[in-house]
Amino acid sequence: MLPRTQRQKEILEYITSFIERHGYEPSYAQIARHFNVKSKATIAKHIAALEKRGLLSRHHSDGAFGLDVKVEEIPSDAICEVRLLGRIAAGAPIDAVEDAEPICVPRFMLGRVRPERVYALRVEGDSMIDEHICDGDIALIENRTEARDGEIVVALVDGTRATLKRLFRFGSTVELRPANSQLAPMRLPASQVSVQGIFRGLLRPTA
Repeated sequence: MLPRTQRQKEILEYITSFIERHGYEPSYAQIARHFNVKSKATIAKHIAALEKRGLLSRHHSDGAFGLDVKVEEIPSDAICEVRLLGRIAAGAPIDAVEDAEPICVPRFMLGRVRPERVYALRVEGDSMIDEHICDGDIALIENRTEARDGEIVVALVDGTRATLKRLFRFGSTVELRPANSQLAPMRLPASQVSVQGIFRGLLRPTA
């Protein structure tokens, strides 16, 4: 069953993505701040409506409310399509490519992330080889512009060149760190780096 209103849909998506990023549910106050709503009671009404439609449930824990998002059961053999957008450097950054074609991916590899929020990039280079991300592999990327320190991200350098690295922030600079002991990390001004997605999985061509 789908949310009844657009705002309910947005709130459900925010709760789901928050849990995916942080591992716990947002508070009513956090949801209200995100949507620039002054009253937590307004958020509570939307939560109640989503609960009534069976899309999430509320539970009590030590006197506090918590939220459980209902996750649709996915058959273990389900297949979905994601867009293969081109190449991504696991080495020095290369020009970003936007030549989309669909590829088939086992649905379980995406976890709770919806297929339309995922794209694929073919890896070039060996700077992430210690993470078993090898030249020619296909990286599955969640389309997201926020990342926590230590996550493997698609980083866009100077708005044009893309690379796959672990991201760490140090004040006004960003470090893009390879997973290869023979290579040095890249230290750049934060203004020159933007996150384009989060690494979620890997396909290895058999041929």
